[in-house]
Amino acid sequence: MAKQIRIENVFKVFGDQPKQALDLVRQGLSKQQILERTGQSIGVFDADFTIEAGEIFVVMGLSGSGKSTLVRMLNRLIEPTSGRIVVDGQDINGLNDKDLRALRRKDISMVFQSFALMPHMSVLDNTAFGLEMAGVDKGTRQKAAQEALEQVGLGAWGASYPDELSGGMQQRVGLARALASDPSILLMDEAFSALDPIIRTEMQSELLRLQESKRRTIVFISHDLDEAMRIGDRIAIMKDGQVIQVGTPDEILRSPANDYVRSFIKGVDAAAVFKASDIARQALTIVSEHNDRGCRAALRLIEDSDRDHAYVLNARRRLLGVVSAQSLRDALHGREGMLGLQHAFIDNVVPIDAATPVADLFGPMASAPCPLPVLGEDRKFLGVISRTTMMRFLDRDTPPVPPPQPVQPPVTLNPMFPTGDADTPAMLHEHSDAPATDKENKHE
Repeated sequence: MAKQIRIENVFKVFGDQPKQALDLVRQGLSKQQILERTGQSIGVFDADFTIEAGEIFVVMGLSGSGKSTLVRMLNRLIEPTSGRIVVDGQDINGLNDKDLRALRRKDISMVFQSFALMPHMSVLDNTAFGLEMAGVDKGTRQKAAQEALEQVGLGAWGASYPDELSGGMQQRVGLARALASDPSILLMDEAFSALDPIIRTEMQSELLRLQESKRRTIVFISHDLDEAMRIGDRIAIMKDGQVIQVGTPDEILRSPANDYVRSFIKGVDAAAVFKASDIARQALTIVSEHNDRGCRAALRLIEDSDRDHAYVLNARRRLLGVVSAQSLRDALHGREGMLGLQHAFIDNVVPIDAATPVADLFGPMASAPCPLPVLGEDRKFLGVISRTTMMRFLDRDTPPVPPPQPVQPPVTLNPMFPTGDADTPAMLHEHSDAPATDKENKHE
């Protein structure tokens, strides 16, 4: 069962006079000032946040930011100078050596950047090594190790030796070793950093797959922002021992806490993070209530609104089709009287699902005859994405996601347009999901 971790005002001071350094912290001195005055180095500076049970929590930062120090305090490989670390309601700072060892063996496993496999031991025995150190009998530990190897796709490699495996396979063995004890918390310190990009991506996918099959609380240390954005439910960004911002990938990209975070995320591939619904913009929409009329009114409305396209919806905001001024003129050419909007629908307009990553939109947008409609749950119309929106999204000097727009209610066309009266409006009223008034019902 996944467990929550609460970090409460945690400091770590490296040096022989930590109390002196903490006194200066309370006086408001910075990490650098304290180092210059006392020679004491503050590795972690007042960290205070919660890692929720079952989430992948990524800690980001440059070298020396304190991220590895922080993760090693979560199982007390490094002792905090002050503050509390609470695992599932238990303050682990108060555990004696025996209880701490039990916590590490049962609840917390760790995967390091170095594979740290024993070259003289088989893959199965390497995977079972932690259980062997914990005193688990051979039959039980080998069964658990075999199950862990199968989880990471190496079930047939138990009799092999580390030098017979690729780098990615060796890291899978390291991950299987951590999983063999079935921990509720998994600490991963730059576990994929030594792998080449293709294998690293495969391992990220493997981690996400394992998380789907059984949720654990995973604390993942990384300096790769794209990796953090891909696997992290939430991300903490550290600088000089301080946690600068904690948030979801979406929150950090939308609202960076300060200039440091803003510069830190500038190179991220936002197209892999945001979805179509995040960048969809409002458009002119029309409610079609009659199958035998509407083209003339729609053409007048588009021309009067100085728009190129209109999106035709039914009363439940589900997309019926897209019309343009030109498609309406072509449909009406040589025809007298009323004509339904369906006769002017533009061909080859492929709607986009709201959950589609922006990275997958470039192909459809390149051949789109108009801004593409974005559909949410129950196929309801949410907005459109144009080539201009995509170009702005790619511009790294502007925010990747524009501010939200108020929803524009669709327009109900006047079914009597035209009547011969030059003042007859093409638009009857803005459509609302609320019931129509008696007056509106009579008019219609």
